[in-house]
Amino acid sequence: MQGERKIRVLIAKPGLDSHDRGAKVVARALRDAGMEVIYTGLRQTPEQIAETALQEDVDVIGLSILSGAHKALFPRIMQLLEEKGLSDIMVFAGGIIPEEDITEMKKTGIKEIFGPGTPTDTIIQYVLNNVPKRT
Repeated sequence: MQGERKIRVLIAKPGLDSHDRGAKVVARALRDAGMEVIYTGLRQTPEQIAETALQEDVDVIGLSILSGAHKALFPRIMQLLEEKGLSDIMVFAGGIIPEEDITEMKKTGIKEIFGPGTPTDTIIQYVLNNVPKRT
């Protein structure tokens, strides 16, 4: 495995949501699993998230939201990633996303949604099994 590129993950908190414990727990778990993790901090705009993904050359983006603004923010983030030529980045999300919104969010290109209480091992395995291979 020496010389193999580590999986680079961006954990992002879009919008005005000010609670980030879950995002930090996921970031730490992914880091402890051997991935390089960049955490954006709170109150990021979709533009900031897409630009950070570009600048940091990430393989995966994990979006965390509790504010209920996912229907406005997630599609915008996915649109910006497409515009920047970053549609190969795997995006997953977590937080408070009603069951009835999950299908709509997945149609935007978000690959998986993890609800509250999801074991971090489940998220780690999902990333490991689904991250696109990059050279």
